[in-house]
Amino acid sequence: MMQFYKEKILSPGQLKRLSEHKYSCSSSSLLDSYLQPWWDWLVSKVPLWLAPNLITIVGLIINIATTLILVYYSPDAKAEPPRWTCFLCALGLFIYQSLDSIDGKQARRTGSSSPLGELFDHGCDSVSTVFVALSACIAVQLGNYPSWMFFQCFCAMTLFYCAHWQSYVSGSLRFGKIDVTEAQFTIISIHLTSAIFGPKIWMTEILGIGTMSQLISGIFYSGFLFIFIEFIKSFSSGGIGKNGSTIAGTSVLSPIIPFSLVVVPAYIIYRKSAQHVYENHPALYILSFGMVAAKVTNRLVVAHMTKNEMEYLDTALIGPCMLFLNQYFNFFFDEYYVLWLCFIWVTFDFLKYSSQVCLEICNHLKIMLFRIPYSNEQLNLDKNGTTRLQRSKSTKKYH
Repeated sequence: MMQFYKEKILSPGQLKRLSEHKYSCSSSSLLDSYLQPWWDWLVSKVPLWLAPNLITIVGLIINIATTLILVYYSPDAKAEPPRWTCFLCALGLFIYQSLDSIDGKQARRTGSSSPLGELFDHGCDSVSTVFVALSACIAVQLGNYPSWMFFQCFCAMTLFYCAHWQSYVSGSLRFGKIDVTEAQFTIISIHLTSAIFGPKIWMTEILGIGTMSQLISGIFYSGFLFIFIEFIKSFSSGGIGKNGSTIAGTSVLSPIIPFSLVVVPAYIIYRKSAQHVYENHPALYILSFGMVAAKVTNRLVVAHMTKNEMEYLDTALIGPCMLFLNQYFNFFFDEYYVLWLCFIWVTFDFLKYSSQVCLEICNHLKIMLFRIPYSNEQLNLDKNGTTRLQRSKSTKKYH
């Protein structure tokens, strides 16, 4: 990977604490138990030489590609996209969900688990959240209700951030009975409905209370509210750190500031735009601010894993500042072009940060991001299909 930063992002102390980090997660998901046999069968068909991080990134690329096809045909989330694009999104999300569920199994299967794998998985999830939420809005033509679409997408980003905020406070990632897996399969169902009956079905009026798209949004809002209430409850007992602080010893409320610097400007710029940049280009707008949210979420995950304080300001915020300053100076440039410039900057900044963090961790742990440093002769299966690693003295502990 190319080295973009002259200075290190992670200090030696952070790298040391990250190498000592132990993954902690609890889940009571309703669907996970039913899907376990499928995931176990799928991972058993994966070659032992295939690195877990490669499985994750392939799933993400497929998810992004299928969503971008949908965006191409309906960038304003109002135009009716071809039915096959909705089917592609359903298939892409199912593939991503399946691959994302087996990367950890593959890591344990090959004895190649490492803190980098956890970070890489959460980093891909932060990006996927943006694209999945956007694709769902396009599938139900929610662009006809721009405010609903705005809150739908930003609620999804916020809840994903809150999940890791709670992890930063308690030291453990927790999933409820209705959580990520259930949301993903609900969205798959939405895409399949649009593929079978056509996206226009979501414009059908239901008992005079609104369209089907509004009804679906209302159901999601209820789910968001329920999960957010559970998130608030998790703060009642305080944090795992000293005097009820976070795992890094900071205030449990401190992570609200970095994310507020994403959501609040996004809403202000949307409402103050004289050229209606969001209403006319909702997909590009959400992707732009979604990449900023993904960057901030990744920094929170890194802060948790390194037990370090999270900085409030971020270089990704330069993108939204472009839009804000352009409005301040009475729209000196066309907002559409400024929005494209914002998107290019925040995407580049996210990739730059992610690449450098992965590079530093790989160098510290003496591992490779997309390869398992074991030869085929070193990887053998016992009678039960469990991997047995025959390591030489020079073989590394992590992949």
